[in-house]
Amino acid sequence: MSEQAQISAQVPDWSREAVRKFWDPGQKLLRAIRRYQACRAQAGVVARLMSKYWVLNHIFWSTITQCEIHLQTQIGGGLRLTHPQGIVIHPDAVIGVNCMIFHQVTLAGSVVLGGHVDIGTGAKLIGPLQVGDDARIGANAVVTRDVAAGTTVAGNPARVLSTRTKTEPPSVQSDS
Repeated sequence: MSEQAQISAQVPDWSREAVRKFWDPGQKLLRAIRRYQACRAQAGVVARLMSKYWVLNHIFWSTITQCEIHLQTQIGGGLRLTHPQGIVIHPDAVIGVNCMIFHQVTLAGSVVLGGHVDIGTGAKLIGPLQVGDDARIGANAVVTRDVAAGTTVAGNPARVLSTRTKTEPPSVQSDS
């Protein structure tokens, strides 16, 4: 069974976000966002002070990675920022569980990603639009329309390359 088939579109795999070594800028940026959001959900002086610390931490890692991910962005568990350079995510974007976003990706406007969506290097998703579960967006694709679940799109403008049915494992594709 391939690694692709083992990734869930509903259940977050928090190990994908774990900081494993000192220099894990993508994971540390996500940690700053998550801890800031946790502090903001709590009341009290200590939580307010800790949220300020996480804002500074976020600024540091945003500068290091040159990523622009707003502190209020809704991000599902298990997000992987494999090469976290130049990623821009609009504050209204919603990211599902176990997604993977490569470098130089832009989610502009109200973009809603389903679970286990992989977005290739340099892709631009210009919302409002929705991307279904287990979809794949090719490198440098420009997506301006909704993408159905299990679909692979690529190109400028993005066109459907393949679609998987629910009975097929995600690693097997059929041409449509």
